[in-house]
Amino acid sequence: MAAFGLPNFGQLTEAFRKAQEIQQNAQKMQEELEAMEIEGANEDARVKIYLSGNQKPLRVNIDKSLLTEGKEVTENAVLEALQKAFMLSTTTMKTKMEELTGGLNLNLPGLSEENE
Repeated sequence: MAAFGLPNFGQLTEAFRKAQEIQQNAQKMQEELEAMEIEGANEDARVKIYLSGNQKPLRVNIDKSLLTEGKEVTENAVLEALQKAFMLSTTTMKTKMEELTGGLNLNLPGLSEENE
């Protein structure tokens, strides 16, 4: 049968085994990412935003001294901390995906360099 371009049964079995292993590892990775708490802070660390490894917002901490500096300063500090948390969370997720796939370039939506 191999003469017709079909893989032999051993190759097919090995491919299914590897696919199942990747699926199990992906589930474990998702659980690890969900359990993570990644902190992003603004430059002076008066705003801290915490996200999971899957970018799920967990909590926000704003130093009350910042609130006396006005709306625009506070908004900018919150945005800076959010951007930092998102970048760290995205980098963590991308690293975990590369570990899972052995560095294969899968061009996954949301994880490519263009979207960062």
